[in-house]
Amino acid sequence: MTGVLVHEWIAQDGGSENVLQAMSELFPDAPIMCLWNDSVGRFPAARVHESWLARTPLRRSKAAALPFMPLAWRLLKDHDYDWALISSHAFAHHATFRGAPRSLRRMVYVHTPARYVWTPELDARGGGRSARAISMALRPIDRRRAQEGAEFAANSQFVRGRIRDAWGVDARVIYPPVEVTRILAEPDWTTRLSELETAVLDALPEGFVLGASRFIPYKRLDAVIATGEATGRPVVLAGRGPSRASLDERAAQATVPVHFVDSPSDALLFALYQRTALFVFPAVEDFGIMPVEAMAAGAPVLAQVVGGAAESTVAGLTGALVSFDSLDGIREGAELAMATRPKDRLVRARDFSAERFGREISTWVAEQ
Repeated sequence: MTGVLVHEWIAQDGGSENVLQAMSELFPDAPIMCLWNDSVGRFPAARVHESWLARTPLRRSKAAALPFMPLAWRLLKDHDYDWALISSHAFAHHATFRGAPRSLRRMVYVHTPARYVWTPELDARGGGRSARAISMALRPIDRRRAQEGAEFAANSQFVRGRIRDAWGVDARVIYPPVEVTRILAEPDWTTRLSELETAVLDALPEGFVLGASRFIPYKRLDAVIATGEATGRPVVLAGRGPSRASLDERAAQATVPVHFVDSPSDALLFALYQRTALFVFPAVEDFGIMPVEAMAAGAPVLAQVVGGAAESTVAGLTGALVSFDSLDGIREGAELAMATRPKDRLVRARDFSAERFGREISTWVAEQ
């Protein structure tokens, strides 16, 4: 049986691209369809097929391309595939192959229904007047396409609920792959650091709380600083992004030291997980890979009580869940999280391994 993998646009890195990578390794003979491919060497060029949008200036602006994405997915060329495994966080679940047999089985792995269409309060791209108008026009189309007979898997129970609310369909849950095995394989990630990275790590204070992500508003990294203030611990923020200036301002006003680690490598990030007293994850995420990575490295996790991270973090066993709306609540949650045992965190992290993801996806595709 012949199949095809479908993905939105392919960026150089990102959580959804990691899922596509795992799928491509499970099904190495399946071609990959996408709107456009901006990755460099991540997937063999001969294997990736772009839509007509890739040949237009629209590929340089997702916001400008948004109204045309549903149409692009309905105009895929004729192919005689038996199944399509679709990775969707915008409109890839609309994908239709002209001339495909009616028996074509479409399986959609949903990272989230498009946030800027269905939950604009979580995505600034959906907040403008024109964006809201486009979203209202796209909602009935998006819902109708989702009800055309595809099967769905959500990356968390949280997203499963969004799928029900947005599209009126149900989904199984298959958690995304996390590099748990890779992290567990190295007891001391400091041995993998360069001299410069070792100097960066050694310059950090003892007992710090850690926040790591892109520096953008919805990641709420200011709440990591608040956690440091609530617990009297220094703070380390690792990453990069457009919110760096506002975080610098917040750091300058903080009552505890705040240190920045710019664009850490995987090895340095994993070493930070291993050294931190507490990993703090305040964002409302669809799933949240970093809390699982932190647990795999042995770190306790203080996570947002709303969202996918509330499914991987077990309160009182691997960490704690709080709303981050009061210093007292943060302090109590931090104390609970830091009292948990490293052994329990490692055991829980294994539930989200890439190997487990591969088994569940393979079983889903093979069901019929």
